[in-house]
Amino acid sequence: MDIYRTFLAIVVSFLILIGYQYFFVGFGPTEVTQESAGVQTETVTSAADSEKKNEVSAVAAQPSQALANNMARPDREARLVTVDTDVYTALLTEEGGAVKSFILKDYKETGAEDSPGMQLIKVNGDQGLPLEFSWGSVAPVATFYEAAAAEVGFTGNTGKLVMTGSGNGLSIERTYTFNKDSYVMELAVRVKNISSGVLQGSAELHQSNTPFRDSGQPGSQFLFVGPAYYMHDSLTEVKAGDYEDGPKTVEGPMDWAAYEGTYFMCGIIPVGDSVISTTMQKFGEEGVRMKVNSTLDTLQAGEEKVYSYKLYFGPKKLDILKSVGSNLNKAVNFGWFDVIAQPTLWLLNIFHGIFKNYGIAIILVTIIFKAVFWPITQKGLKSMKNMQKLQPKMVKLKEKYKNDPTRMNQEVMNLYKTYKVNPLGGCLPMVLQIPVFFALYKVLLMCIELRHAPFMLWITDLSAPDRLPIGIDIPYLGGIPVLTLLMGGSMFLQQKMTPTTADPTQAKIMLFLPILFTFMFVNFASGLVLYWFVNNLLAILQQQLLNRQKI
Repeated sequence: MDIYRTFLAIVVSFLILIGYQYFFVGFGPTEVTQESAGVQTETVTSAADSEKKNEVSAVAAQPSQALANNMARPDREARLVTVDTDVYTALLTEEGGAVKSFILKDYKETGAEDSPGMQLIKVNGDQGLPLEFSWGSVAPVATFYEAAAAEVGFTGNTGKLVMTGSGNGLSIERTYTFNKDSYVMELAVRVKNISSGVLQGSAELHQSNTPFRDSGQPGSQFLFVGPAYYMHDSLTEVKAGDYEDGPKTVEGPMDWAAYEGTYFMCGIIPVGDSVISTTMQKFGEEGVRMKVNSTLDTLQAGEEKVYSYKLYFGPKKLDILKSVGSNLNKAVNFGWFDVIAQPTLWLLNIFHGIFKNYGIAIILVTIIFKAVFWPITQKGLKSMKNMQKLQPKMVKLKEKYKNDPTRMNQEVMNLYKTYKVNPLGGCLPMVLQIPVFFALYKVLLMCIELRHAPFMLWITDLSAPDRLPIGIDIPYLGGIPVLTLLMGGSMFLQQKMTPTTADPTQAKIMLFLPILFTFMFVNFASGLVLYWFVNNLLAILQQQLLNRQKI
């Protein structure tokens, strides 16, 4: 039993050290398999081949007199159009009709009081901007769209912006619709053949992004940042290696495609069934250029077609994403522990609504978890205490049958049965806490509710490591991790109070665990450290109450 407990403790430590990376980062996109006939499937093709095919088809179908090297444009500089709502301020440029700036009003870049709002457009335009549009031979960066006004006006809750451009035998009208209190936008693109011949091409809505991650965010190296899409009731987060050496195209009807960070996303939600694939391509060190591709269309002279999209540029907040629909809430990916993480987040928000403090909410959720596991933990602690009482008898048995291991094991098991002791009973509470730990880890690390959320005193961000500044920069740490040290101390006290049957060597190994955990937790989110610290205090209380009982 002592060996089992020691081994289990080491395994738990190992799991916490590498488990997060294994569970949440180690899995790549699901491999594609051919489905039964008649069902549309997800396949990966060469984007270069697809683009070449479209370009050849478009040029071949156009009469030579309709071709032009550039789209028609007025003799002036492109203007920036301002869209000011209750939740964001955006700038759209006439050059490409794209979004050049998108600043969220309710979220800051950093936790500093004078920090500007969160900017979701981290590209300078050299490699494109979000929401550029192309059709056939009309390149996205060459299109000039004249805006109806320099600022979007709102009638009630709704505002519209119409941008028009023409050239290469096409007239393109882009109509944006904005809502004052929503991160959701709508885009309708009307493409009309104004030439005398037949034109052929496919609509492509482009999006270029570089990471919008928080600097110094704990565990950010383990969190996904990049392109993702949802199709066939499955979320796929595409790793950079999949498009490192060239474009990657995934075919199939997308619920949505987006560029994601930990807390924010820029998403495209196709309306209707015209979109048939999504392409991803790398640029620079970390940039990704995405595009959603529609079917190949043929427009007769004078014919037109409208392509419609919903757009979401905003926080990855579950209740907001659920209200948008189209399975956009699946962007918050808790993975295997979703069944625990979802209720945990719900409870945190309930308590925050009452106390207006997520630190207090974490403490109350910890108490609830401890109450749920209290009976099981109680049985485990009693089993360990009974095992400690049996230790003298077990020593005698081991001495008596030291030359007959088989007989010794039989007698030990008989001893357990006689005194109704479960040798593994003390391990169960520790095992049960593993999924709870990882679920809470996911919640505290991924949910935007905890981003920049203060607790008390020096803990001003529950999603960041615990540091008490002392006026000097401590190497590696910066400040003193007070809460983490308290957590380590409480774990050491808990180990000292817990009954053990281990020999001196094994006991020393067990007492080493608090040091190991303190080292591991030093860069974890302070909200997670708070949970573990409070859980330790409750475990100490439970052990103290048990020690007072006569068993």
